[in-house]
Amino acid sequence: MQKAVKKSLGSVLALATIVLIALSLMAAQSSTSQGTTKGKGKAAGKSGAARTAAKHAYQPNEIKWGPPPPFVPAGAEVAVLEGNPMGTTGDFTIRIKAPDGYQIAPHWHPKRENVTIISGTLNVGMGDKFDESKMAGFSAGSFAYMDPSMHHYVKAVGETVVQVHGAAPLAFNYVNPSDDPSKKK
Repeated sequence: MQKAVKKSLGSVLALATIVLIALSLMAAQSSTSQGTTKGKGKAAGKSGAARTAAKHAYQPNEIKWGPPPPFVPAGAEVAVLEGNPMGTTGDFTIRIKAPDGYQIAPHWHPKRENVTIISGTLNVGMGDKFDESKMAGFSAGSFAYMDPSMHHYVKAVGETVVQVHGAAPLAFNYVNPSDDPSKKK
C-alpha cells in the first residue's frame, strides 16, 4: 500500500514539475518576444502566440454580425465564430442574435446541436407542432443539446443571443416543408 501511495505521489510530483517547466518556458518566451517595437503596426510588441490567439478569440464588440442563411427566417443576425457550418466536415461555432418574438418553426437536424444561451431567454418546445403552452424558457447561462432528429422549435423572449456549436454541415429539416423560408421566394 505504501509503495502504491509513493508511486502515485511520485507521478503527481513529476506532472507538477512538467507543468511548472512548461509555464516557465511560456513566460520566458513571452518576455523575450515583448521587446520594443515602435511603429510596427497593431500587433507590435505581441508574441507570435498572442497574434495567433487574437484570430481565434473575440471580444463582444469584435463579433461580425450578418444576415442569417436563407433556411432560417429573416430578422435574426448570425456570426460565425469558428469553422464553416456549411462545410462538409469539421467543427463550427455560431451565434444567433434574435429580436423579441423571433420564431423558428418545428425542425430537426441530422447531427447533434449544442446550444448555450448568452443573453435573453429562448423558449424551446419539442414536437411536430408549434405550441407555446408546451415551451420551456431557458435564460442566459443555460445550455441544452438536441440529439439528431429531435424535433424542436424556438421563440426568443426579448432580444436573445444564443451560441450553437456542433459538427458540420449544419442542416435544417423542417417538419412541415412549407415552413422552410428558403422555399418561400
